Amino acid sequence: MIKDLKEGMSAKGIYIVKSTTKLQTNVGKSYFSLVLEDKTGKIEAKKWNIVGNDAEILIQGRLVNIAGEVVSYKDKLQIKIESVNEVDEKEVDISLYIGASKKEIKELTQKLEKYILSINNKVIKDIVDEVLNKGYYLKFSNYPAAVKMHHDYLHGLIEHTVSMCEIAEFMAKHYEDVNYDLLIGGALLHDIGKVVELSAPVAPEYTLEGSLIGHISIGEDIIDETAKKLGHQDKEEVLYLKHMVLSHHGHLEFGSPVLPQLKEAYLLSQIDETDAKMSSIQKALDDVKEGEFTDKIYALDGRSFYKTKK
Repeated sequence: MIKDLKEGMSAKGIYIVKSTTKLQTNVGKSYFSLVLEDKTGKIEAKKWNIVGNDAEILIQGRLVNIAGEVVSYKDKLQIKIESVNEVDEKEVDISLYIGASKKEIKELTQKLEKYILSINNKVIKDIVDEVLNKGYYLKFSNYPAAVKMHHDYLHGLIEHTVSMCEIAEFMAKHYEDVNYDLLIGGALLHDIGKVVELSAPVAPEYTLEGSLIGHISIGEDIIDETAKKLGHQDKEEVLYLKHMVLSHHGHLEFGSPVLPQLKEAYLLSQIDETDAKMSSIQKALDDVKEGEFTDKIYALDGRSFYKTKK
């Protein structure tokens, strides 16, 4: 496991190729610079001698069986790969080798269904149920919530969504006159566009549509198309739901085409920001020991966070 690797150890086992880049040395010799991942973390790797079908095996998103040595470079561990072999992904359970939600998918699915059923407004409930249970469930339940930054692992999107619903449930009770159905409906659908924006549940890249349009606008389109399919296109709740999705990043400079102009939309933007940033902080803290600072976290203005001693 990556978390157990130390300098001088041999590194043998199955890893997923998180990213791969073919580069050249100063003397013009080609080599591969990679990031490998397993359930316990990520590590950089180099394959200096490209032979045979290495280029066909070392592809982003593929499982590979490697043998190499753990070395230290600029005070960070990396693997110097000596040999690499292809893995038949039909013969293995890929979830055993990649980062995934620490929460059981069965538990997340049950909670998701609970929140869908808790919606009383027929228009909102119909749209949410059609999108999540009939339209996009398989992708939604498996995809990460991001390529990197927060919840960037298998089942990350459903974990992030359920977490937001749990916070939204509290907010709706805590603050006066909050439309529970709209807030929960917005939380459930706010990131649905990511099932189109991202290419795959494992080591995803941005799709062309994701790069050119983005998940926020894609999410609005999904709601719009679903409302028309169900005959709800003229209902005001559809407009509210689209506004929730369009404004959920809270700031124009963060990608939202409009600012929150409903109380529930403002709450949703704050819930999303908090849950995403807490995930980023926790991911960084998991990589350090007590009494140490994390690396700088881009999502938190480049701040480092200290891991307190218990």
